[in-house]
Amino acid sequence: MASTAPSSAVPVDPEGGNKKKSVYSVWAIPPEDVAPRLRKLMDGLRSEFGGPQFPPHVTVVGAISLTEQDALDMFKAACDGLRAYTAAVDRVATGTFFYQCVYLLLHPAAEVVEASDRCSGHFGYQRSTPYMPHLSLLYADLTDDQKQKALEKANALDESINGLSFPISRLALWKTDTEDKTLTSWEKVAECSLSPN
Repeated sequence: MASTAPSSAVPVDPEGGNKKKSVYSVWAIPPEDVAPRLRKLMDGLRSEFGGPQFPPHVTVVGAISLTEQDALDMFKAACDGLRAYTAAVDRVATGTFFYQCVYLLLHPAAEVVEASDRCSGHFGYQRSTPYMPHLSLLYADLTDDQKQKALEKANALDESINGLSFPISRLALWKTDTEDKTLTSWEKVAECSLSPN
C-alpha cells in the first residue's frame, strides 16, 4: 500500500535536497549621516540617465551562489571580530559594464582591502581581478560619451565628493540576482554591526 506524505511535508528538490541556491553579495553600508548625500547624488544622475534605484553601498564580496543558510552562516563568521574601518573617496570614475557605470572609486587602503579579503575568504569567493573598492552611483548601459557626461554631472552635483571619507561600521548580506537589472528581486537578508575600531 502506498503511503502519502503529510500535507506539511516540504517538497524535496532532486538536485540536493531542500537546498535552493540564490546569488548573494556582502555590502558595506555608509553611515546614516553620509547616506542622504550619496542618495541625492545618485538620484540626480538617475533623473537624467535612467537606471534602477538601489541603496548606497560598497561591495565587499561580489555575487556568489549559495543556499540561504550557508550565506547566513558565512556572513556571521565573516563579521565576527571584524573591526570598523574608514573608506575614502579618490574620485568619480566610470566603468565598462552595467553594475559599474558611474561610481566613486575608493582608496584601496589596507584596512579596506583586508575587510574584503577576510569576508571573501569566509565565503570561498575567488576574485578574477584585484579588489577595486567602489561605491556605485549609477547602474546603466551608457555610451562612453554618456558616461563622460554622467561623470561631469556627478562632479557638478557634489563638488566636494572627492576626498570624502566615512566610517564603515555595518555590513549587510543581500540577495542580488545579477540577471535582474530592474533590481526588484534584490533584498536585504541580514545586517551586522562591526566591532568599534
